[in-house]
Formats: sequence, structure tokens, C-alpha cells
Amino acid sequence: MVLDLLKEAFTQARLPGSFNDMKKVVRKLGLTSESIHACPNDCMLFWEANAEREICKVCKASRWKETTSVKSTRTETGSEKIKSKAPAKVLRYFPLKPRLQRLFMSSKTATHMKWHATSSNNDGKLQHPRDGKAWKAFDQKYPEFASDPRNVRLGLATDGFNPFGTMSVNYSIWPVILFPYNFPPWMAMKKTSTTLSMVIPGKHMSGNDIDVYLQPLIKELKELWSVGIKTLDASTKQTFDMRAAIMWTISDFPGLGNLSGWNTYTTATCPSCNFDGSGERLRHGKKNCFMGHRRFLPQDHGYRQDKINFDGKIETRSSPTTLSGSTVIHQLEKVNITFGKNHGVVGVGKKRDRSGASVSDSTSSTQQWKKKSILFELSYWEFVMIRHNLDVMHIEKNVFDNLVYTFLDDKKKSKDNLSARKDLRELGIRSDLWPDDNEKYKAACFTLDNDRKDIFLSVLKNVKLTDGYASNLSTCVDVKSRKISGLKSHDCHVIMRDLLSIAVKNVLPTHVTSAIVELCYFFRDISARVLDNDELDKLQDRIVLTLCHMEMFFPPSFFTMMVHLVVHLTEEAKLGGPVPFRWMYPIER
Repeated sequence: MVLDLLKEAFTQARLPGSFNDMKKVVRKLGLTSESIHACPNDCMLFWEANAEREICKVCKASRWKETTSVKSTRTETGSEKIKSKAPAKVLRYFPLKPRLQRLFMSSKTATHMKWHATSSNNDGKLQHPRDGKAWKAFDQKYPEFASDPRNVRLGLATDGFNPFGTMSVNYSIWPVILFPYNFPPWMAMKKTSTTLSMVIPGKHMSGNDIDVYLQPLIKELKELWSVGIKTLDASTKQTFDMRAAIMWTISDFPGLGNLSGWNTYTTATCPSCNFDGSGERLRHGKKNCFMGHRRFLPQDHGYRQDKINFDGKIETRSSPTTLSGSTVIHQLEKVNITFGKNHGVVGVGKKRDRSGASVSDSTSSTQQWKKKSILFELSYWEFVMIRHNLDVMHIEKNVFDNLVYTFLDDKKKSKDNLSARKDLRELGIRSDLWPDDNEKYKAACFTLDNDRKDIFLSVLKNVKLTDGYASNLSTCVDVKSRKISGLKSHDCHVIMRDLLSIAVKNVLPTHVTSAIVELCYFFRDISARVLDNDELDKLQDRIVLTLCHMEMFFPPSFFTMMVHLVVHLTEEAKLGGPVPFRWMYPIER
């Protein structure tokens, strides 16, 4: 019907006569897809050597699900039910090689694919991932790969979503998307530059078993790294051996745990700090908190000796160092795993320890590492300086929620409640905020009264923004009930960058306002499209001091993992370049 309509509208166009004819035209482009059957429990793929198997070799589940169909017959019964087999789960895989080859079939696109090597950077600032330490270190480690600028540098991104939208259906599929970083900044993260690699089926998220589904992609990437593929460069009319490499992955924090194998639900959650993290389990709040940011200060800083305003201890530890891939592989030596539901890492299948005990015992590696990531099958992955990016988009959203809902004293989302005050008493700090015998407690310095809530919310309610800059914030702010709801991640980004520092002015004490303003400025500066290495050093010193100041008045429950990860963002910016090339906004859009 669509083809008939198009023929009527464009009489001169040579359009195919049927849907099948149209598919034949598209098939000639070489951009085909593969349907690979998978175990319904995510144990294995019925692929390559296992292509002819009928049952899973791990959980013994059938490859097929039985479906019943009705077939009309001329018998006396009038109809007959017959059973047909359909695959229980299907991975849709889109081969990578032909899609990368097509990047060089247009002379203009082929020229853009060499931009990272042909364009000069005269001011020395970070404008593109090629200006970061990770890219430069990779070139030094593999000069043969770097010698040909047409070799493709890719970023791998994945996230789950519900394809049924707002329907009351619980379903999660995971597309895997690739970004070519050879392109200039104005093209690299555009939708037209992305490549859909696969669609991992639902209904439940694959989680730790995502490696099962990544096998076809990893196989192609290994071939593209070691052998390459003959490709015609339309800009020079020459054929060359195109090779490709994954520079890093982009995902939200739970997705980072799935891709890397690092357990993101313990007191050693921070992948940058690794086993040198400083998490603590709160007994009353039943959450993990991550304070101790004084360790990132210089050794002679006065805050390190201040026991009264912090956790009652003198801080002598040095700042943790990010581990290399070789050290990570050493930690993974004793980790064993069987993929699939109801199967897991030896020693990890048990219930997690909630006592908040130290993770430095002999079993810590098997408790923290859930698997050895399939990405380590790539020979160069061990030497990549930044393997899994921290997503600034979700970090900023979570920090914003912690701040605003604590200001407004939201009963469900505030980080300052009776449990938080009991934890202060448990830790023996800030006795003026402890609850009394009747479980009553006084308002903290960062809590707004009703009059100040009205002022704060009115600023957000009445702000006028240009079309396309953000959504209509006035619909998310309810001054009458003194609540905020329905804000999207980008709305929080706009408020943190432009509005929050104005809204808190004159409604909070000076020392609280100054810390919040510094935090807003940090997210504004770190999200810039052009960064300066010297300014990043100053920015790191400022954010460490800001987090220390916040530790003086916010309760420990405020310092979730997302708040702690802020301290690592400047170092990742030095390694990977500007944040807009490494966050989730283009993926989620």
C-alpha cells in the first residue's frame, strides 16, 4: 500500500512493484542481517559449532518453543491443529565488516574518516578523543595500526529499553551500537554515523550474560584487528586493508558492571578505586555510602587532621590509583563462571554480605569480579587506558536528585531522614543532629522551610527558555504542593548548569550555597566541548575541596556511589577527551 501511494505521488520514480522486490533492492547494498538462535536462559548461542544442536549444552533447555496453529482442511472436522517449531530466543546480528566498508564508498565520507590524522590541533586543547592520553598511548603501543589513518577507531555503547513504550509490559531489549571516532567532532556522535551491531532480545535483561551475545561481534573485531578486510577508498580510488579497534565502551553504571564484570552493588563498587575503595554500609539506612574524599587532598592539607568536622578520624591514606588492564587480568585469574540463568561465578552465587566488612580478604576478587569480560579476548584490550567510561549524564542526574529532594525534604527521596540521623549517632559524629528519645530531630542547615521552598520552586517554575533548549520546566514544578517530578536527564543538566546556582541563592546558608555553586560550575565545565589540561587540574582540586565541604554538613547517606564518581571525571576527561563523545545522551536519544 505504501508503494502504491508513492507511485501515485512520484510518477517518474522507478519504484519496486512489491515488498519482496523492494527487499531485493536493499539486499544488493550488502547490509544484511543474521538471525542467531539463543538459549532461552542466556547460556549459549546455537551458532558455529553448536548450530545444529537442539538443546542447550549447559541447562538442557530446548532450542524451540512449541506454537500451535490452525490449518483449514476438507475433512469432516473442518479444521486441524498442527504444532510448528519456533526459536525460543533470537539474536539479530548485523555484520560489521560491510558496514565499515561502506564508510569508504563515498569520497566525502572517506575523506572525513581521515580527519583525526589530517586535521591539526594548534592550541593543544582537548577537542576530540584523538587529543586524549588514551588515544595517544594506543598509537604508541601499536604504531602499525596508527600508521594508516583509515583504520577505524570505534566506541561500543549499549543500553536497555522497553520497545512497548508506555504500555504496561515489562520487557527489556539491548541494542549494541558502534560509533566511528575517525569522524570530525561535528559528525562522530550523530545518528547518521552510528552503526547498529546487534539487538539482544528480552524479555529480561541479559545482565552478566551479555558476553554470550557479544560473541559474533568479538569474532569480527578479532579478524578486523589481526587480518583486516580489503576496502576501496573512494577518495583515492585505491584498495587498502582496513582494520578496526574498540577504544572503550559507553553505558550507564549498571551497564558498566555488565560489560566489565565488576560488581556494582557492594562497598567496593567504584571501578576506578577498585579494592582500594572506601565504602561503608549504613546499618539504619541499609545503603552503602562512599565518603573519605579527604584522601584525594595533598598530604599536608589541614583537612586531613580535622576529626571533628568529618568522620572523627585522621585521614592518612593516599588517593587510589586506577589499575592497568594487566593488573585486572591478574585479579581475574581465580574467577570462574558458567553463563546463563541460575549459573554464576564461583563464590558469588551466595547472598551478598551486607555487614560492610572490608573487601581485602582472600575471597575479595571472586566477590567483586563476576566474570572476565569477553572484551579481553581482543589482544589490545589489556593495554587500553580507559576501557569503560563513567557516564556523566546519569551521574549528574543522580547528584541533582540527591541535592534537590534533600533540599525539599521529600519523604521518599530525601537523603536526610530518621535513618540517616540514626546512622550519624551510630558513627558518633555531629551530635547536634542526632534524634532524641522520641525520634524527633531538628532541621539541618540544608533543609528549606516552606517559605524558602516557595522561593526556590518559583525560580524554576517561572524561568523562560528558548525552544529546544530544554523541555517545559514549569510543568514539572508544583509550587502548591512543593514538589518536583517528571524531570528528564537533560532537564537536570540544564538546571545544574544554568539555574540551580541562582535558585539556591539567598535561601540557604552561605557555606551550603558556595558548595552547591561549585558543584554546578564543575558539571558546567566538565561537560564543555573543548577542555584544557591545565584547567582540568584546577578543576580536580576544586571538586575535591567541594566534596570535602559537603561532607561537613550532608549526612553519610547523601554520598551514594554516583556522588563519589564525580571525583574521577576529570581524570577520565584527560584520558578520553571531551565528555560529549563519551556520555549516554546520543545513545538514549
